[in-house]
Amino acid sequence: MDLGLAGKSVFVAAASKGLGLATALEFAREGAKVTIASRSQLQLEAAAQRIEAESGAEVAVVEMDVTDPEAVREAIAAAAGWAGGIDVLVTNAGGPPGGGFSDMAESDWAGGFELTLMSTVRLIREALPFLRAAGGGRIVTISSASIKQPIDGLILSNVFRAGVQALNKSLAAELAPDGILINTLAPGRISTDRLAQLDSKRAEAQGRALEEIQQASLKNIPLGRAGTPEEFGKAAVFLGSFANTYITGQALLIDGGAVRSL
Repeated sequence: MDLGLAGKSVFVAAASKGLGLATALEFAREGAKVTIASRSQLQLEAAAQRIEAESGAEVAVVEMDVTDPEAVREAIAAAAGWAGGIDVLVTNAGGPPGGGFSDMAESDWAGGFELTLMSTVRLIREALPFLRAAGGGRIVTISSASIKQPIDGLILSNVFRAGVQALNKSLAAELAPDGILINTLAPGRISTDRLAQLDSKRAEAQGRALEEIQQASLKNIPLGRAGTPEEFGKAAVFLGSFANTYITGQALLIDGGAVRSL
């Protein structure tokens, strides 16, 4: 299948590692002109080297803190300048701290709002003029399976990622006349550093072995294993491609069947 991505400009946020990196790599493999952004210049350069080695494509890097509006504006403008515009935007950010309601102070709620919800708002707001100028485009927001089924101990993620999905549903209708499609990818257990950190914290809090926590989680997944970043990246590339011509406003669960809701 031709995904229509050759030569297209793709901006991927929080792409120095994890799901963002896996997504950027798959876009590069399809011949897209990829810009990756993150707070760490060193990690970005390492990620770019890996993507270039595995895809043969040139990758641009731009340092960006998604909680800084001016940094987001400058990063999007730099990507558009390098690639001649923006055709695809992938929003992403590190997950907010884990914990329950009683664990969270006022500052934690404010931080989660900025990191998870407002980062998405800012990235879309800055990219929209370029997507419209291109005659249409694609937006993919990387979220979590918590938008369908809240995850214990992740109160901030549960609340603010649900807000991102409400934003996407609203924008699907607003942006359709411009030929811009927007969808959410909602990962469950994907083997990333973030998952390992959450499992370790849960094991410590419960006084259980890390392996015990991990094995218990796998019992809830019909496929019996965690997903790989590559599997996630492939799904992201299709939703963000121009082979996708009629899917918008949707949330696709990448969770091995773990969420059982209709």
